[in-house]
Parts: sequence; C-alpha cells; structure tokens
Amino acid sequence: MKEKQLKPKDPKKTFLRLFSYFKYNLVLFFGGIFFIIVGSSAEIGINGMISPVIDALIGDNDSGLFVKYLLIMVALVVISSISQYIGNLSMAKLAQKTVYKIREDMFSHMEKLPVSYFDKHSHGELMSTFTNDVDMLNQSLEQSASQILISFVTVVGTFTVMIILSPILTAVVAAMLVVMLYSIKFVSKRSAKNYRMQQAALGDMNGYTEEMMSGQKVVKVFNYEDRAIDTFSKKNEELRNASTLASTYGVMLMPIMGNLSFVMYAIISMFGAYLVMINQLSIGNIASFLLYTRTVSRPITMVSNQLNSLFAALAGAERIFNVLDEKIETDEGDVTLLKDCTGKKALCWMVPKGDGDYEKVPLKGFIEFKDVNFGYSPEKRVLNKIILYAKPGQKIAFVGSTGAGKTTVTNLINRFYEINEGEILYDGIDIKRINKHDLRSTMSIVLQDVHLFEGTVKENIRYGRLDATDDEVVEAAKLANAHYFIKHLPDGYDTVLSSDGQNLSQGERQLLSIARAAIADPIILILDEATSSVDTRTEKLIAEGMDKLMAGRTTFVIAHRLSTVRNANAIMVIEHGEIIERGDHDELMAQKGRYYALNAGTAELS
Repeated sequence: MKEKQLKPKDPKKTFLRLFSYFKYNLVLFFGGIFFIIVGSSAEIGINGMISPVIDALIGDNDSGLFVKYLLIMVALVVISSISQYIGNLSMAKLAQKTVYKIREDMFSHMEKLPVSYFDKHSHGELMSTFTNDVDMLNQSLEQSASQILISFVTVVGTFTVMIILSPILTAVVAAMLVVMLYSIKFVSKRSAKNYRMQQAALGDMNGYTEEMMSGQKVVKVFNYEDRAIDTFSKKNEELRNASTLASTYGVMLMPIMGNLSFVMYAIISMFGAYLVMINQLSIGNIASFLLYTRTVSRPITMVSNQLNSLFAALAGAERIFNVLDEKIETDEGDVTLLKDCTGKKALCWMVPKGDGDYEKVPLKGFIEFKDVNFGYSPEKRVLNKIILYAKPGQKIAFVGSTGAGKTTVTNLINRFYEINEGEILYDGIDIKRINKHDLRSTMSIVLQDVHLFEGTVKENIRYGRLDATDDEVVEAAKLANAHYFIKHLPDGYDTVLSSDGQNLSQGERQLLSIARAAIADPIILILDEATSSVDTRTEKLIAEGMDKLMAGRTTFVIAHRLSTVRNANAIMVIEHGEIIERGDHDELMAQKGRYYALNAGTAELS
C-alpha cells in the first residue's frame, strides 16, 4: 500500500475543512451550539445545587429553603433535558445535511474529472470512497459532533465551578487529568495509525471484490477461482489484521480512562474528607465536588471513546478531499456551436475575432491531424508525428496491432486527452479553441464494450439526445436495425433493462448502442471495434445499421476484422504509434506491405 493512503498529510487542515461545510447550515450550527451550551450549563447547575440542598438539611434544617432548592433543581433538569434534546437534534440534522452536501460535491466533481483520472483509479477504489468513507464520516459527525461540544462545555464549566469550590482539590483533579490526557495521546496515536490502515485495506479489498464480481465470466473461463480466493484471503487477512489492531487500541481507551477516573474519585474523596474535618469545606461542598469530579472525567472518557471513529472518519475525509482536490477537466474553448446560424437549421462554429465580432464557420466535419505527438505520460510517447485528414462524409479506417495507438487517435478527437505537440483541426479550427461540450455534441461513439443504464429501452436510446420524442426514438431504432428485436421484448420500448443491460444479448446491446448514437444525429461518428464480439448474423445486422448511420457523416472506424474496412475511403495502418501505410483497399493491396500481408494471411494482428 502507498503511504499516502495510510497517513493524512495534514490532519488539522482536513479537520478544519470538514467543519467548514457547516457554513451551509449556519442556523442549525449556531442553534445546536446554543442549546447544547444551555443544556450543559443547566446540568452543571444541577450538580451545584447538591451543595446547598445537603447543607440546608444538615445545617439549618430549613425545610422552606430545601423545597426552594429542589424546585430550582427540577427547573434545571427540565431546561437541561429540553435544551440537550434540541441541541442534539440540531447537530444530527446538521451532520446529515453536511454529508448530503459532501456527497453532492463528490459526485458533481467526479463528473467533471478527465478520463485520465479514471484510467489511474479503479472503480472499486472510487466506490469505497463514495460509500465506506462517506458512511464513516456520516456516523462520526452524527454521533461525535454534539458529544464533543457537550464535553467541551461541560469540562470548561465544571472546572470553573470546581475552582470556586476548592482550588486545592481542583489542582489534584488537574494533575490526574494530565495523566489521563497522556494516556489518551499514547493510545490514540497508535489507534489512529491502525484505523487509517483499516480504511485503506477496506478500500483495497472492496476494489478487488468489485473487480472479481464484474469479471466472473473471465474468472471461470480461465479457472482462476482458486487464485482469486487466495488473493481475496490475503487482502481479507490484511483487513482483519488492521481492524484487529485498530480495535485492540480502541477498546483499551475505555477501561484505562474508567480506572483512572475511579482512582481520581478515591483520591478526591480522601482529600475532601480531610478538608471537611478541618472545616475547609462543608459536606455539601464535598458532595458537589465529587459529582463534578465524575462530571469532568466522564466527558474526557466519552471523547476518548469517540476518538476511534473520529480517526477513521478523518482518514476517510482526507480520501474524500483528495478526490475533491483533483483537477477537473479544463475547458478554455472560446469557439461555440450555433444552431440555425443561416436560418435553415444549419450548424456553424462561432469563432471570436480580435475586435469582439464573430466569424461563422459552417459545421462540416472536416478533421485534420498535423504532426500530432501524444503520450499518456511524459516519458512514454504513444503517437508520433501523426498526419491525416478526413473530409466531410469520408470513412477513415484504422488497422494495427493491439496497443498500436488506434483508439488513442479517436480519443484525441474528443479531447479526452490533450495532445503534447502538433495540431488537430476541426473545420480548420484548432480543437483546443472549441468548447468541449459543443465539440462532443457533434460526435457519437459506438464502443466494443457497450454500457447501458438501468431504465427502459426508450430511456437508454434517448440518452443520446434527451429531448428526443418517442417517434424519434423509434426511427433511431429502425435505423440501427434494433426495432425488430425491441418489439418482441416483454414491454417493447418500455422494457426495463437490468444493470448494464444484462437481460439482453451482446448483439442486442450493441444495436441499442448504435440507436443511441443515431438519435444524437452526429456529424462525426467513431466506431471502435463495434462488431468484434458478436456472431456473424448479428454482425450483419449491426453492419447494416452502421452503414445507414455512417451515411453522410465523417466516420472513423477501428476494426480487427479487415472485411469491415474494405469500403473505407482511406485505411491507416498504425504500428508503434506511427502511420506506416495509408490508402484505400486497392492501393494498399497493390503496395504489398503490412496491410497486404494481413489480408493474405501471412501476418497477424498481435
């Protein structure tokens, strides 16, 4: 495990940032604080009334005064109960609203992160942060925030009254509390480390579990079950060890603090008895002081017991803030897309001029790469000096070995990644100048691995254009050759799909993906090995649907099956990040190079 997962870089900063979320609910925050202070102060007053009540009975034996003090105590009990209930309720609501805001910020922020972030972090790791860490934070805020505040007010108020009653006994209590605090520090330091390890191990195990569950078919096909179980057992053992150590130090705090508080109580009793004997204190005074002794030690004990969850929550909060601190996808594009720019429902780019005016450039779908270099990391270049152009309506195919850079080329068109050198022009405009939302709104992608969402067939197709009508959904399905199978589903277009469309075949999911792309009515279409994992009959249906979809659009096709690219206007053979051959099918066959060898069967795509 990485060290950054185990140890917060700045616990104080994390703590302050966490509580800065209370600014969104100041009424609950200050209202909760006010009622908790009132309730805790009333509770301190109740203990203080023990002294005059006892002295009234033992000393003057004044029944009227005794009743008066009892009525005051009853009033204080009522005030304390009501105030603490309102205060705790306010803090609980505050905790829920704070976690609600954090969840909202996290999801919103994740949606704005670049694709590269999700390449570096597993889904399981992110889900663990979004669920386990947020839940731990929720529990800690709900249970601990009010308790810490009550404890602080109680300790400060109690110490003030204790000093008034007896400075000497207060000094003894302070000395014992120093011993308690040192014990807390000793145990908590080790407890915090192990709770951080526990949270990191939990995230690691959840990530592995999610990975294995989503890849069960692969696990079973390659008889990986035993090794998967062994790996899980090791990760589970790591979590057990971390959790055991965390719990061991966690459960140590309560008995240590409890025993020290009993020792303190006994010492104060003996010293107090002596002071009563020499008339330095009354019996009522020592009775109240003993109650205050328990009162001042109890919150310290309770807070020390809450420290375990606080440390776990702090570790989780830092992981949450690490996600929130990730740089979002930047967009400095000043070129936007304008609809109906000529009054004929045509689209055009609005390119700002230096004088504040705009130039209208018709949207045609002309893509050009000029000496493009790119690497996912500075030390490893993936594409080298890529030069190509795709005229409006042309079909450009990419052929090459796995890892040659075919998909990377199309990812650059979408600006999923930013190029290191060179230029990519869209209708003569550098795509770095085009607003990303507008840029991607002119494109659709059909991937090999189709992702569908839980919802109806109709909703999944409409995902390509949310304002599409039902008739447009049906037309898109017909264009993709998906209408026939959809009609035979139990509820037709209203059939609810399970997670990722698992109640459909691979081919049916692919046809829905094509329909989703069709309804977006893109200018540029990207097909990433869309037929590589289906049977021949379904491939024919998909190919027909894609042919209809490609008509009149600039299309980029990535394919391992060479039969699907024969009719391309231009075929780019990419190897090791470079275009080594280019031309149409006949031209490349005439060159008798790499493409010819692949078609002739004398070479294979690796």
